Order: sequence, then C-alpha cells, then structure tokens
Amino acid sequence: MAINSMDYSAKDLVLDVVRNERGRFYSLIDNPDNWEAPTRSGHWQERDLAGHMIDVTEGYLTRWDMARRGEPAPTLGLLVMASELDRVALTFRNLPREEVISRLKASSDRLLTLFDQLTPEQWGSFNVTHVFMGPLPLFFYPAFQVMDYGVHSWDMRWGLGEKTAILDERTAGVLVPYMFILMQSTVDQDSAKGVDVEYGIVVDGEWGGKWRVQVKDGQFTYISVDDVANLQTVIHYRDASEFVLTTFGRIEGGEASGDPQVIEKVQHLFFRI
Repeated sequence: MAINSMDYSAKDLVLDVVRNERGRFYSLIDNPDNWEAPTRSGHWQERDLAGHMIDVTEGYLTRWDMARRGEPAPTLGLLVMASELDRVALTFRNLPREEVISRLKASSDRLLTLFDQLTPEQWGSFNVTHVFMGPLPLFFYPAFQVMDYGVHSWDMRWGLGEKTAILDERTAGVLVPYMFILMQSTVDQDSAKGVDVEYGIVVDGEWGGKWRVQVKDGQFTYISVDDVANLQTVIHYRDASEFVLTTFGRIEGGEASGDPQVIEKVQHLFFRI
C-alpha cells in the first residue's frame, strides 16, 4: 500500500481527503434541484443522506464528549445498524432544507476542528465507543468520515446519472485497510455455518496489495502476503475503488477465479449495513 492510513503519520492526508469529499458532498446538496433526487443508498434521497450525515456527525461528537468524561456508552451492534440509521435519517425530512444543511455544516466544522487537534497519543490510544461497533481508537472516526462523505457522494452522483463513476484514488486508498475490518465485522453467522475456506484478495494499483483470507468457525481472518499463487481461489480487483465499492455493496466488482464452491460461499458470506 502507498501509506498506512491508520497511522498518525497519515493524519494530514486523511483529513485532506475528508475535506475534499465533504466539499463534493456539499456541492451536491447545495443545489436545491438535487434535494429529492434518488441515490444508490436504497430508498434514500439526497436529503436523507444529509440527515444521515447530521446523525452520525453529531453522534460522534456526543460519544467523544462521553468518552472524555469517562461516561459509559451503550453499543447497539451492527445487526441493527441499517434499520436504526434509516429510522433516524428519515426524521430530518420534517426540517426545512436550509436548516438541515446549516446544521450539518456546523456540526461537521466542530468535528473537523477536533480532528485537527488530535495528538499522536489520542490518535491510536484514546477509545471512543461507537454506537454500533463498540470502543474504537480515535483514528477510526476520520476514516468513517471518508466513508460517509466519499461513498455517499458517489451514491448521489450515481442517482444523478453517473452510473460509471469511481471513487477518487486517494479516497478509496485510505479506506482499503478498513474494508477488511468491515468484512471481519459483518460475517453472517448463518451463512458461515460449516464454512472452512481460504482464498486470496488482490487489489491492483498504488493503494492495493495482496491478502490471504481464511473463514473458519464463523471468523474472518486476513494477512498481507507477497504472493497468492499458492491459493486455489482468488478475487482480483482492478483498483481500490472497485474493491471499496464492492465491499460496500454498491457494485458487483472483482474477477473471481478458482474453486466455484468457494467463490459461491464467499459471495454470500456478509450481511449488509
């Protein structure tokens, strides 16, 4: 990979990507003609993505304050994430468009100011409890903002007719290591019953790499490797964008080769969030 986006040395890069993707997101919602346009995010319209961004941004700020005060914070779990996020996002339809946009931009500015001030110790050692994923080091939260603004801007562009759009190379590249954590966290236990497979993942490009993956006893594990030639089954992505958008279920990318039974199991292994 070009850079380890989880390391503090990548902080400036990650925050620059957040700001770039946020700017793209703002340019879309600032156009009143787009407000009720469809998106690739299921039944959500652009206004619902704006509401969703208020929900998660204000949630990050609240959870951060709770962590600094040492207050316990409940975790709901990933299985209810999609339904809960949908429920809250739709409530913002009751607010005027100008109020939604103003509220999002204000809370986003607060969050980015906190990100700018993060020290090396806070970046990797201070945990904040995510409402669905539990305690996570702070470096996850700028990455979540890359996902939020980057993928959802892509969702909106898709809804406006850009069906072949791809993610910016840096945006997708920053997210590559987090995709493995996402897969690790979303193994559908019913689908994984009795599964014992090993396969390779190859992502081309500057931000890519090669990984050996094992799924056994309902657990997804992975390790970076130099070569996958010894693995019978490999899923090959032409770039980081294809890998990220496929992992998020936006497209069906990747070229799979090898054991058809393994491929079939892998393709139905994860639940959507």
